[in-house]
Amino acid sequence: MQAAAESEQTLRDFFGGVALTPNAELITGKVCGVRVEEVEDELMQKIRQMDLLVDELARGKKITSIKRG
Repeated sequence: MQAAAESEQTLRDFFGGVALTPNAELITGKVCGVRVEEVEDELMQKIRQMDLLVDELARGKKITSIKRG
């Protein structure tokens, strides 16, 4: 993540180069009032899924309690 943040890479490049878990589709909830599971653009949906997980970690949830699937 640190290397990607320091590079010239776009979010599209970043998400194109990582393999998300097949369970990523189980991530549901709202980010900025938008339901993650209803986002049609695949890239934006991945960004919002990551945002939702980061928010949950920031609120103090343990990674084991927020794992989907």
